[in-house]
Amino acid sequence: MKILLVSPYDYSYPSGVNHHVLQLARQFTQMGHEVKMVFPSSRMKQTGEGNIIFIGRPIPIPASGSIVRVPVSPRIFFSEEIAQFLAREDFNIVHLHEPFLPPLVAGFLWRSRSATIGTFHATRSRSWAYQYLHPIIQKGFNRLDGRIAVSKAALDFVGRYFPGSYTIIPNGVASAFFSTNIPPIEEFQDGKINILFVGRLEKRKGFGCLLEAYRHIKRENPKARLIAVGPGRFGRLKYSLLARRYGLKDIVFTGYVPFEQLLRYYRTADIICSPATGNESFGMVLLEAMAAGKPVVASDIPGYNDLVEHGVQGLLVKPKDIRSLAGALRLLIKDEALRRTLGQAGRQKAENYRWEYIASRVMKLYEEVLKDRG
Repeated sequence: MKILLVSPYDYSYPSGVNHHVLQLARQFTQMGHEVKMVFPSSRMKQTGEGNIIFIGRPIPIPASGSIVRVPVSPRIFFSEEIAQFLAREDFNIVHLHEPFLPPLVAGFLWRSRSATIGTFHATRSRSWAYQYLHPIIQKGFNRLDGRIAVSKAALDFVGRYFPGSYTIIPNGVASAFFSTNIPPIEEFQDGKINILFVGRLEKRKGFGCLLEAYRHIKRENPKARLIAVGPGRFGRLKYSLLARRYGLKDIVFTGYVPFEQLLRYYRTADIICSPATGNESFGMVLLEAMAAGKPVVASDIPGYNDLVEHGVQGLLVKPKDIRSLAGALRLLIKDEALRRTLGQAGRQKAENYRWEYIASRVMKLYEEVLKDRG
């Protein structure tokens, strides 16, 4: 089978959707299929290599408490480059991630003559575009032969505007997270309890709430340590200054780390905390923590509570509730047996999310769609 995967997000910056696309491509290639991928790229001199093609130059745009990097030039949508590429390659499957997002992915949606699949990743409280451009987008929706939502939260969001038949197929987790052979980071193996935060240092991810909770915890538990792994220069400066003002010790900001090093941080952690405030369609960090056998403390929000059961794989707390967040962390710091029990349950559940299983479910949908098209 010849497959095209298209992402709207900048290849030069790590993102959950791009990771999803790359992992699917890897699994499909191992299955013996021919796979190509399309991304936009902000690197001026970056050219496609192997099975990756770059179309469009993204720019950073504030959206839903975060920053998205996507192309905005309408020239991409109206360009014949996409039509010529599709005609030349003649794919069996064109799989679009966030298929209504213009101009790049929407351009592929309107020009595809192959079996076309759309995966919906996002969730928000409201979409002005879906509401006010509904008649136009509905025509694109009708062009999709198959529709995937990565979670119930993502399905509830898109289904509110475009009801129809969807298949929920979640994100996956790399087998490397399950490995017990990965060594922890030695400098943090000093008897302190390591609380790990993984994600962008932006308001929506809730690190500010975690920092406030850590203020209370540190007074009672001087052996607690907070490690923040993830990009965000402005956020890092902001929270570093705040920690200094509070007189807090044992806070480590690593910035972005490569995948191999990220695995070691998960291995080093005693607790993983993800206090996001909302608009999370899927708890990727939670799934990675579960695969690593670590207990989680997370906000009780859609997208998270679909994955983690309170008291089974972790502890869920009301979002933005500093007292509840501190209480949950305090409980796990004091109770090693509970940490171990939650971690073991999480690891067992995460087995069902290995990328090889997720890719096989997507492939099954491809086959069904092709069969229906005759």
